[in-house]
Amino acid sequence: MGLHIGSTAPDFEQESSEGKIKFHEYLGDKWGVLFSHPADFTPVCTTELGRTAKLKSEFEKRNVKVIALSVDPVASHKGWIGDIEETQDVKVNFPILADADRKVAMLYDMIHPEADNTATVRSVFIVDPKKKIRLMITYPASTGRNFDEILRVIDSLQLTDKHSVATPVNWKQGGDVIIVPSLSDDDAKKKFPGGWKALKPYLRIVPQPR
Repeated sequence: MGLHIGSTAPDFEQESSEGKIKFHEYLGDKWGVLFSHPADFTPVCTTELGRTAKLKSEFEKRNVKVIALSVDPVASHKGWIGDIEETQDVKVNFPILADADRKVAMLYDMIHPEADNTATVRSVFIVDPKKKIRLMITYPASTGRNFDEILRVIDSLQLTDKHSVATPVNWKQGGDVIIVPSLSDDDAKKKFPGGWKALKPYLRIVPQPR
């Protein structure tokens, strides 16, 4: 059985650029973003890790810990970190897993033989504090990820976990949201006393709850 949204994120213990990591223990009661890279000393990955480091405060205010992965060993990671810091003008402030034995890559199905037999694809997993997988995205090796989108999804997940709403197409923090269809009008009146705009009985739009 493969992993799906709602699956428990597999736990693991693996070496990293910051020492041994026990994944569930590392996350503790926080959200997590686990993301993989095809290899060290590659151009697109270098820009991605730099961008992630620059977003440290954004992840922290969302109670998120990030952890990267490549199938290269720790010594390689440490050399690559120097390149990242030099070229991206930022200090790498999160661990990079050294998955030389492919243990984590296999657990999370990050190696796609049709693309490459050895390198990991650009996988992203968002994991909630209960260690459930809430998002899975896979990018091709040639395409850098959009970390603004990853933050947007985290905002949506955290908002919709607390309120009976869903976020519409292209939603951004502060935008209007949709009352979930499972909430009756009577119950919605209690949760949203200010009312809503009903385009259809199943499409009820309200301002984003605080």
